[in-house]
Amino acid sequence: MNHAWLFPGQGAQKVGMGSELVSRSPKAQEVFQRADEALGFSISRLCFEGPESELALTKYTQPAIVTASVAALYALREFFDGLPQPRFVAGHSLGEYSALVAADALSIEDAVRLVHIRGTAMQEAVPAGEGGMAAIMGGDAAAVQTLCDDAAQGECLSPANFNAPGQIVIAGSKAAVERAVALSKDRSLKAIVLNVSAPFHCQLMKPAAERVAQALSEIEVKAPVIPVIHNVTAQPSQSAEVVREMLIRQVDSAVLWQTSVEFMTAQGITRALELGPGKVLSGLVKRIDKSLAVHAVGSPDDLLHVESFLA
Repeated sequence: MNHAWLFPGQGAQKVGMGSELVSRSPKAQEVFQRADEALGFSISRLCFEGPESELALTKYTQPAIVTASVAALYALREFFDGLPQPRFVAGHSLGEYSALVAADALSIEDAVRLVHIRGTAMQEAVPAGEGGMAAIMGGDAAAVQTLCDDAAQGECLSPANFNAPGQIVIAGSKAAVERAVALSKDRSLKAIVLNVSAPFHCQLMKPAAERVAQALSEIEVKAPVIPVIHNVTAQPSQSAEVVREMLIRQVDSAVLWQTSVEFMTAQGITRALELGPGKVLSGLVKRIDKSLAVHAVGSPDDLLHVESFLA
């Protein structure tokens, strides 16, 4: 029980994700079929064949990543008979929905429908071209908060993702982000403007949070059977009511990923499986705490090494 399951968020997507697992795992295939039926369109075709431009649209990216991540978990359970339950599950932003499916708090169908609504709402909350995000490298939380305060000039700008030491993403109005990028040069910080469709995890997402709240009011959320570490607080819960509150607040609040990982390692977690496409979280964890080893599970070959990794 010294291990955790981690689930990636937006940015991990790639055309072809999940296709190898589906060809080898009936359980992974079942996940994609259930997601297609729940959504009323073929998210599996989009995952396997693209086009990339369509897969990159937030309203499709979000259900696609959740489907591929849950399919990886189902394939792992099918392959590894007696797979031990983790002590915690956690997901980066969108990945919290995959974590909640893993913890039996949400059904696959409700999760993909919710994130399709969430992605659409986030995309529509701010008119195209009016918001932005940038990764700020080399500064601590205080330095990045000061940068945001100085660049905001009455507009929305705040830290959105505390990803790892020296890597904090900011979000807000496009002009404010541009001012922050310009200011960062004089403060020994490196800024990289991100190619995103909306400024996620800031106050401009308030309308999207309201739509997520409405959607959540219409579905069943169960108490998680595994403690879920929430992005908003970096603390675990096993309460259905807390899950609802956290999913609503998460839309326009910062993602405390670094603190979430530090919490897990403080609790004695030494191993983690990253379930889903890519290895984004493996890279972030390495920067946060090298004592936490991560094994990514996104292909049939990855399944072969899980048992020895967890032993």
